[in-house]
Amino acid sequence: MLSNSQVKHINALKIKKYRDEYKEFIAEGNTLVADLIESPYEIAGVYAESQWIVGNLEMIRRHNVPVFEAEPQDMDRITSLTSPSPVLAVVKIPTGYGDVIEFPDTDSVEKAIPGLKNVLSFMLESISDPGNFGTMLRIADWFGIRNVICSEHGVELYNPKVVQASMGSVARVNVVYTDLQGILETLKGSIPVYGTFLQGDSVYSVPLSENGIIIIGSEAHGISEKLTQFVTKRLFIPSFGSSADGKAESLNAAVAAAVVISEFRRRIT
Repeated sequence: MLSNSQVKHINALKIKKYRDEYKEFIAEGNTLVADLIESPYEIAGVYAESQWIVGNLEMIRRHNVPVFEAEPQDMDRITSLTSPSPVLAVVKIPTGYGDVIEFPDTDSVEKAIPGLKNVLSFMLESISDPGNFGTMLRIADWFGIRNVICSEHGVELYNPKVVQASMGSVARVNVVYTDLQGILETLKGSIPVYGTFLQGDSVYSVPLSENGIIIIGSEAHGISEKLTQFVTKRLFIPSFGSSADGKAESLNAAVAAAVVISEFRRRIT
């Protein structure tokens, strides 16, 4: 059975103020917790029902993870989910996370994001919905996008809803927060920059490169004018459906990201 202090500490981590203070975040679910245990992240503690512990002894011993046995009623008290999982992990936030990275020159860009010029990367501007952000990390992971470059005021990476929606991809994708205009200014002319718009060239018919930055704008406003000036190719996802009331207005940001990167990958396989 968990102590009241353990329950209080875990529940505090649902709030950003305390994640920042304790430098920890929470993750729930069999697959998600296993992915984090197997990743470079440091696990502060795993809180799990006895059946989960018995079924995962080999992994627990191999990684020397501190485990605390919990009763089902304990999991009810600490969960962020509608239906409690049999396991929850408290994970250390890496040193330096949350620091906004400045890019005064190309060398500093390469140091923070190795190989950026040679691969495809996502750039997310002011994404505010945690579920959308977590889903985009999952999409990035699925399609082999290792770098996700985020605006300074986008949703926090370790928000429990982001972590949950990422389904473990949070452990495998390099997420950087920075001044997007600054990094695009630094890289200007040296790498293709694609943007998703309601008007542009069909993603299915224009030439696409094996490297570059794909900008996904905010759910409410799309890509801002200050970033649009750096876009070298405006991409549009055509609609093929219609109804009596007309065509759908637009795609969800995460859906648009999946459609666009799928077409990029299709071209180069």
